[in-house]
Formats: sequence, structure tokens, C-alpha cells
Amino acid sequence: MAAQRFAQKNAADSDPLLGLINLFDASMVLVVAMLLALVGKGSMAEIAARLSQQDVTIVTNPGRPDMEMIIKRGKKIEKLKATGEQGRGAGRKLGTAYRLESGEVVYVPEAGGAEP
Repeated sequence: MAAQRFAQKNAADSDPLLGLINLFDASMVLVVAMLLALVGKGSMAEIAARLSQQDVTIVTNPGRPDMEMIIKRGKKIEKLKATGEQGRGAGRKLGTAYRLESGEVVYVPEAGGAEP
């Protein structure tokens, strides 16, 4: 009985196809990684193309002391940081902002007012 088990174990160790199975598994992992990289690069390229054509404003950490605004107009990119200071000066009302139940803020310009 022990001789039979020993013979079966040696037969499995000398099977040349076992090494191919490991190569197949490794190649499948490599293919999946390449597909994920291509999908990720494609979506990033699409986002970059859209950002290069449009004016964009991004607000990070809204309402917190470390809030920042990144504004892109044409090829010019401007980064503004919140200072906590209140603005002062003379001006005119441009519109009204409303906070919806969902938390979203909507700006409604004044009738006949020109936007900056």
C-alpha cells in the first residue's frame, strides 16, 4: 500500500503539464492586470480631454477650514484657499443661492443682472 502511494506521488511530480498549469494561471493574472490598466487609462484620458476643453471649478473640503477652490478658465488654472476672513466692500446683488433638501446648493441669478 505504501509503495503504491509512493509510486503515485512520483508520477505526479514528473508530469510535465503541471508546470504549464502554473504558467497559465500567471498569464491570466497578467492579462487581467493589463485589461484593468487599459480601462483605467482610457477613462482618465477621456476625463483629461473633457477638462482641457471646458472651464471647470472644483471645490475640495467644502465648508471646512481647509477648503480649496481650483478654477480652470481656458489654459489658466487658479488655486484659492479659504482664509476664514469675511469679505468687505461695496457691490451689487447678483442673485440668490438656495440649499435644497438634498444638500445641493442652487444659484439663481437676478433678472437683468450680468454675471461676472
